[in-house]
Amino acid sequence: MVLGQILIAAFLVSLLSFIGVIFLFNKKTDKLMFILVSFAVGALLGGAFLHLLPEALESGLNFENIFLYVIFGIIVFFVLEKFLYWRHCHSGKCHVHTFTYMSLVGDGVHNFIDGMIIAASFLANTTLGITATIAIALHEIPQEIGDFSILVYGGFSKKKALLFNFLSALTAVLGALFVYFFSFMIEGLTTFILPFAAGGFIYIAACDLIPELHKEKRIHHSLAQLFFFLTGIILMWLFKFI
Repeated sequence: MVLGQILIAAFLVSLLSFIGVIFLFNKKTDKLMFILVSFAVGALLGGAFLHLLPEALESGLNFENIFLYVIFGIIVFFVLEKFLYWRHCHSGKCHVHTFTYMSLVGDGVHNFIDGMIIAASFLANTTLGITATIAIALHEIPQEIGDFSILVYGGFSKKKALLFNFLSALTAVLGALFVYFFSFMIEGLTTFILPFAAGGFIYIAACDLIPELHKEKRIHHSLAQLFFFLTGIILMWLFKFI
């Protein structure tokens, strides 16, 4: 039962790699991206502080170790972004990578970790699995749009870009299977991944997404950002009662 939930969640997140083709032919995406990024910030922070970290604390793990794992998660996501050319694109204006295949490798590693987070969350409890999947999906949408654009710009045909982007996204399923089958063999793997994932969520929200929100200076748009930001947090909070 749990394995089925994990595989469905990981595969659905992988399918988001096809969303790029929709936005490629629609130039009026600024408003939607504006909403998605604001909402994703709230969902990621809410997922980290309201679900992942409380679950890690309830597991009986030492407080100091939990926060060390959070810091480790932040460091790993920093390294992925810095040295494996992983870059989130939120406005359609992406940093173009010269080495498109290197970009795919970086995305594959990132998606593998996403799958690990999904599996670890479902192994803890179903509600945590659902909330983690939603948070991951919300930040995957703008990223997948950027990844698809990078591949097309780098010389891939649209069909080839879709195929390779999907193959890279499928590593989420591999990551999920890895955690499911090896969590019983590697003591503490699941309890380590939860705070590690929280660190990753915090890094993405604070370092990648919030700076994008600060580029908006108009007061009415800033208020709308705050609204969707808070909506993302509230949604994660409401999931605590399911």
